[in-house]
Amino acid sequence: MAAGGGRVWGLLRGKIHLRPWGGSKRSCVSGAPAVEVPRVEQGLAPSPDRKQFIRDHTLPFSAFLTDSFGRQHSYLRISLTEKCNLRCQYCMPEEGVKLTPKSELLTTQEILTLAKLFVQEGVDKIRLTGGEPLIRPDVVDIIAQLRKLEGLKTTAITTNGINLARLLPKLKEAGLDVLNISLDTLVPAKFEFIVRRKGFHKVMEGIHRAVELGYNPVKVNCVVMRGLNEDELLDFVALTEKQPLEVRFIEYMPFDGNKWNFKKMVSYQEMLDTIRQKWPELETVPTEIASTSKAYKVPGFQGHIGFITSMSDHFCGSCNRLRITADGNLKVCLFGNSEVSLRDWLRTGASEEELKQVIGAAVGRKKKQHAGMFSISQMKNRPMILIGPPPLPPPYQRTARGLYNVKEYLRAFAAAGLLAGWCGGSVRGTTRGHKDFLLPDFPLTILNPLVLSLRRFCSGPDYPAPPQCLTTPQSSTDTLAETHNRSRIQGASAHLTHVDRSGKVHMVDVGEKSNTSRTAIATAIIHLGPKVFSLVQSNQLKKGDVLTVAQIAGIQGAKLTSQLIPLCHNIDLNQVKVSVTLDPTCLTAVITAECRTYGKTGVEMEALTAASVAALTIYDMCKAVTHDMVIQEVKLISKTGGQRGDFHRGEGS
Repeated sequence: MAAGGGRVWGLLRGKIHLRPWGGSKRSCVSGAPAVEVPRVEQGLAPSPDRKQFIRDHTLPFSAFLTDSFGRQHSYLRISLTEKCNLRCQYCMPEEGVKLTPKSELLTTQEILTLAKLFVQEGVDKIRLTGGEPLIRPDVVDIIAQLRKLEGLKTTAITTNGINLARLLPKLKEAGLDVLNISLDTLVPAKFEFIVRRKGFHKVMEGIHRAVELGYNPVKVNCVVMRGLNEDELLDFVALTEKQPLEVRFIEYMPFDGNKWNFKKMVSYQEMLDTIRQKWPELETVPTEIASTSKAYKVPGFQGHIGFITSMSDHFCGSCNRLRITADGNLKVCLFGNSEVSLRDWLRTGASEEELKQVIGAAVGRKKKQHAGMFSISQMKNRPMILIGPPPLPPPYQRTARGLYNVKEYLRAFAAAGLLAGWCGGSVRGTTRGHKDFLLPDFPLTILNPLVLSLRRFCSGPDYPAPPQCLTTPQSSTDTLAETHNRSRIQGASAHLTHVDRSGKVHMVDVGEKSNTSRTAIATAIIHLGPKVFSLVQSNQLKKGDVLTVAQIAGIQGAKLTSQLIPLCHNIDLNQVKVSVTLDPTCLTAVITAECRTYGKTGVEMEALTAASVAALTIYDMCKAVTHDMVIQEVKLISKTGGQRGDFHRGEGS
């Protein structure tokens, strides 16, 4: 294990203690010099000038937390628990959620380890969330330990307020800087309806206690839903007249299980218009560049209001936020469904450098903006209370050997009656650690997406507790987005063009077609596992340079496609490009193949063959190390030219 790994492992085992002003330096991959921070003896309370000191000694920002659009992610939200003592309608499904087993949640030491790593790389604000963070017994101690991290300017918490009045004095003493309290109504009976629990007066007591203890402003978060509480907008604004409150009106967002409906959402502009009818003199208030809130103030009022416009006017361009779920998954976008498990990397003893590479790769893939409210409402994303991929249903659970029981999943499929309409033929398969199983007449159309979805999880004997590369499965109806409706494509065929009316196979006659410029791009992914990935990355395999050989093999494969695929035409290719990139987050090699020609037929098969042959070549060159590699997601990304029109696969599909 690298030296950095020893430090991480020591932190996890409690052998290394966090220092208020540790003597370590923060490095930056940009090569900027690190700044040495003076050490202070342990046990001393942070100086009143701590924040000013940090401002005067700004450290270079890490490239690992900077995405491809130049956004620097200096704000980390950490979920302390999935549990909550309320059942808010917009946050949790009425039937509740299945909680992650305690052993799979981050421990206190793991939370602090990750927090320290992120702060070393440039995070200067950490917010603790949930679930409900104040039901975690050690929340005060976690705040106190975070407060000691060198470089951290702000510690914050978001709470439903039920336990706030009792805990706030200790939280303030521990170093809590900023407080957000959720409150969606000022009517006690309506409060009980929205959150499905009692507790309105406890929340109000918590708000008053925060004001008494000097928090300024005390932020109050209000999710506005049509037909439920939009009639209370003016009452909430009135709260800011004589109290240092910042009431933040949040547009109703779609999350799994909250039955989001566009008609329920009250837009920022509509809320603003309603408030201006009462207070036409409402004025804007300057905010930080990365602020999620559009701030306004009624002249003469002590507090102010804000609008969080995630749906109607997104602020993705200035987003500086990252999230870690309670079970340790890094989530780079609240509305995205792709995550990577930092918990698994920690528990396999990964070094700091390896963790930074994983984090940097995830941040680097962050998209320019989220998909928009209508697309988000159709995406499979976990309920807001969990903010992560849903727990696997029982058939998906790992066996005692750490493997996925495919056989049980298929049996559950059959038991649920989902295998009706089986087609001819049968499928035989094996699950590692189990005997062969045979399901007669099993439809390939069901088996293929099942196997692919299972293979999204990396597992194998080389690493007992492997990192998971999580992608929430999407329905088949929204995985493809073509540039044209299929039924409108000129010359689209309703039958297989390689089969004649009698059912016999034949080669399509392209002699009468016109020559046009045609292109195709295809990709393939091969999961390598940590050992093979490391050898490939460092070019230490005995067979030679894997990536270069795979690239050449892919080009050769494209040129030989007509000899491999019986009914493909022999095409004069103008250009073949094959590239192979390594993804440290999922321990994969990603192959991209592009083919071009000017002719009578397309080059989709050439691109797909190139990607497939390159992946097979990687497998062949690495199989001496392990056979536990998986080739998956061989797919066409786009094609242009031809009478059937262009094709472009949608993002994330």
